[in-house]
Amino acid sequence: MKPLLAPTAPTVCPEQPLLFRDLGPRQVVADFSGGTLSTDGGALLLREVDQRLGLSRAVAECFTDQRDARFVEHPLQPLVMQRLAGLALGYNDLNDHAQVRLDPLLAVVCDKADPLGQERGGRHRGSALAAPATLNRLELSNNKRTRAHKLPHDPAKLEACLLTLGVRCLAKHAREIVVDLDAMGHLLHGTQEGRHFNAYYDGYCYLPLYAFVGDVPLWAQLRTSDHGGAHGVVPALEKIVAAIRRRCKRARIILRGDSGFGHEEIMAWCEAQRREVYYCLGFGKNSVLLEKLAPALAAARARRCLTGAASARAFAAFEYRTQTSWSRARWVIGKAEVMAAGDNPRFVVTNLPAQGFKGDADRTRFQPQSLYENFYCARGEMENVLKQQTLDLAGDRLSTHYLASNQLRLWLATFAYLLMERVRAWGLAGTALANATVGTVRLKLLKVAAQVRVSVRRVYVQLSSAYPLAGLFRHCQRRLMGAAGASG
Repeated sequence: MKPLLAPTAPTVCPEQPLLFRDLGPRQVVADFSGGTLSTDGGALLLREVDQRLGLSRAVAECFTDQRDARFVEHPLQPLVMQRLAGLALGYNDLNDHAQVRLDPLLAVVCDKADPLGQERGGRHRGSALAAPATLNRLELSNNKRTRAHKLPHDPAKLEACLLTLGVRCLAKHAREIVVDLDAMGHLLHGTQEGRHFNAYYDGYCYLPLYAFVGDVPLWAQLRTSDHGGAHGVVPALEKIVAAIRRRCKRARIILRGDSGFGHEEIMAWCEAQRREVYYCLGFGKNSVLLEKLAPALAAARARRCLTGAASARAFAAFEYRTQTSWSRARWVIGKAEVMAAGDNPRFVVTNLPAQGFKGDADRTRFQPQSLYENFYCARGEMENVLKQQTLDLAGDRLSTHYLASNQLRLWLATFAYLLMERVRAWGLAGTALANATVGTVRLKLLKVAAQVRVSVRRVYVQLSSAYPLAGLFRHCQRRLMGAAGASG
């Protein structure tokens, strides 16, 4: 007697259309015959910015390729660009590249000569880009010594690369450069190397040091959180200031930061330079400073009582020197603010001249109130930039075990931010997206449906006819191509 056969699954014909509810007299039918499509049509703009800035090439030169060239399918520069473009497009996790590697448009962005991956053999046929495992080896090669980890990077070169590319984005004939410093705690959720508990952030974290000029990143240094925000700032400033001086020879340099940077070693270094570096730094309150600010606080209380306003402010300026930690007396600006919730005194220490600089259009901009409200408080914009890097580019995804590979991830996220920032600066200046966040630029400019057709002669990308910002896209493309032609 023959055994009974198990019931088999019904045969599914790949050509069979998918039927949905009718739309009035019309049938609604779908199938998978649309060809090679991509959701990232705007990625072509990233390619133009990368070509002009030389970003992926410069970053790739910081790595050493120890692989046998006979078996290499993914050279260093396309690997680096795949990671950077992935971050810019929102594919923050390496696992995302298991699907992203099939996208021919991203392969074009990475300068892959075979965007469809048809020339590859075996199970990789049809995948032009590298798999997540290959990108993972790129990140871990400094920490693992196996036959598979042969792509180590030079941290000193990557540090210098970010500084060089960032400084190149500054106006060469600028008269004033304001360098914003900030330390941002990135919480850790594992047993990463170098983890320490930080009471301020109420958790285990890293405490990276960032330096920006406007929206342009110059420095991203991963540090452990067992030191304060000012730890290691002077060695970083020595490199940053020297690089700015080489680019902007006549610019005055002003250092701006919160009270975490109001330390003697930083201020003394600025004052000791042959061409003085100016600073405007927050400073923590103490009983002596509060006593000096008492008259201004009394005036603010009286003003609030007389006007009935929700808050009132008064400002004072005076010389101050600590008992032991400062080497000299310095100029301190005090803000006396009285609110319904209570007093809110704040202090700033600076060596900026109260009378301003010769040739300035506004010689009163460093008067106490203007310096605090218009100049010092403007540093809050850097915090918005850091939020973009963490929220839109996963700059805080430091989840590898090793400190060195997490530093590499921090650099890659910063390079990806620089790529997007140049799209805004070069392609979107004067448009509605000129000041948009990285996430908004990605959503409105890069996430465009496209059909990709590859032939012997060309790669033809057909963007969606229903894309509502086609005019803005064309404007950005013309700006980028015109700039590239002028620079070439």
